Amino acid sequence: MGSKERIQRVKEETRANILDAALDIVKEDGWQALSMRKIADRIEYTAPIIYEYFANKEGILMELTRKGNILLLIDLKKAKAKYNTPEEQLSAMWIAYWDFAFEHTHLYQVMFGVDMICCEQQKILPEVEASRKLISDTIIEIMKVDALCQDRVCRKYYTFWSVIHGLISINLLRRGANDEMNQHILKDAIHGIIQTIND
Repeated sequence: MGSKERIQRVKEETRANILDAALDIVKEDGWQALSMRKIADRIEYTAPIIYEYFANKEGILMELTRKGNILLLIDLKKAKAKYNTPEEQLSAMWIAYWDFAFEHTHLYQVMFGVDMICCEQQKILPEVEASRKLISDTIIEIMKVDALCQDRVCRKYYTFWSVIHGLISINLLRRGANDEMNQHILKDAIHGIIQTIND
């Protein structure tokens, strides 16, 4: 391996270490505890080195948001691939969305601002749009319409997202029901919305 490749690899490893350290701090002490100095202390670097990789804390939040959206998109694609009918695919994707929120709670919080301020730039991430399109295209299949009916498709997408994100948020803030009840509510909500897609 040449010196350029070695330098690039070290840079990538350092960047990954910074993001891992940030997430570890958040898991231990919450989002309010995250600072550039704490990250530097955690990985035993000086703060100026952290700034070589990220201009500020917002840059780190943006990268964690990107990471979360990439993982979510992978989960949604896997869930969709398991089924043949668009109704089953849509249901599976929203259940995968739910599972992602509780498997990667801290990433979900930064992605959507649950109990913290989310990264304002997340709307421009291509991964965000790719997840939305994957679900919206499945809604279009169920509607048996073309993509030009954007208002109806958008309305159904946000109906799903509002209900499921709301239920997730309630539970992340520890104000929800028990797991069994949550699963019933989640499945009832998904089934109910699918039933109304062509209304």
